Amino acid sequence: MSGGFLAVDSGGSGLRVVVGTAGADGRGPLGHRASREPVRTGPRGIEPEHLMEQLLPVVRALTAETRVDRFGTVVVGAAGLATLGDALRAELPGALARELGARKVALVADAVTAYVGALGPRPGAVVAAGTGLIATGTDLARWHRADGWGHLLGDCGGGAWIGRAGLEAALRAHDGREGGSAPLLTRARERFGPAAGIPGQLYPRTDRPAVLASFAPDVAACAPGDPVAAGILRAAARHMADSAAAVCPRDGEPRLAVTGGLLKLGDPLVAPLEEELAKRLPQARRTAAEGDPLDGSVRIATDLATGALTLPGDDAMLWVTTVAEGR
Repeated sequence: MSGGFLAVDSGGSGLRVVVGTAGADGRGPLGHRASREPVRTGPRGIEPEHLMEQLLPVVRALTAETRVDRFGTVVVGAAGLATLGDALRAELPGALARELGARKVALVADAVTAYVGALGPRPGAVVAAGTGLIATGTDLARWHRADGWGHLLGDCGGGAWIGRAGLEAALRAHDGREGGSAPLLTRARERFGPAAGIPGQLYPRTDRPAVLASFAPDVAACAPGDPVAAGILRAAARHMADSAAAVCPRDGEPRLAVTGGLLKLGDPLVAPLEEELAKRLPQARRTAAEGDPLDGSVRIATDLATGALTLPGDDAMLWVTTVAEGR
């Protein structure tokens, strides 16, 4: 069988890959596999060679499983594409053409695949809240983005932001300064040991955002009985609503979804978040996410393969190219 599509979600936990067929006689997704090694970034940004090293063995296994052996359409959703994607745009389409027969290639920011997975090709806004935080919106004429600037400059309201605020409150209590939280100090000691040693456990770490975010559940656990912890989550909810309001279309009744692992914190975060979203975006229709970023990559691939793609193009967010024969 030939004439298939390949949809990829590349993120911090590795690659997830779907193979399928589209068109009048297409059957949709036919096989799904994953590689657990994340694609490396280097001086040129996301490394296309390493992505292909991870991708090709997975595709070969899916080819044997599904009998789809040529992929006219390939969509790669990649974390960091907006700021680290120059080498991918320069080299990946040619490599995909040589190895897999690709003719249409779309490189898509993970914020956009999360959007499409959640809402489909509809106007609206999606807040993706995990360790970091980014909001993406579209009126189907252009894309809008808010935050997603990383734990040092932004990601306000995300897991690392909540964890850092919680540890700050813990250290305030340790020092005897105003704004401290004794319950959070107790939790911090249980998780990290003596308070004076916490900076040494954080500053040298290359995975510092994840370590900070690991304290967010402790903040949520303290919130019902601790005004400081509850205030941190209320502030996080305001930040999330601010980002959603910055990207959500003003006209009509746009859809609004919140996705990501941060929602597992439950009512201590979700309740104030719902209040803040209702206050800031009364015109938006709140909806549950239909799917995840891989579902978004599959939707873009099937629409691109059938000529039904209506989403706006953008060099940093959703870049589509046609690869010449023989490249």
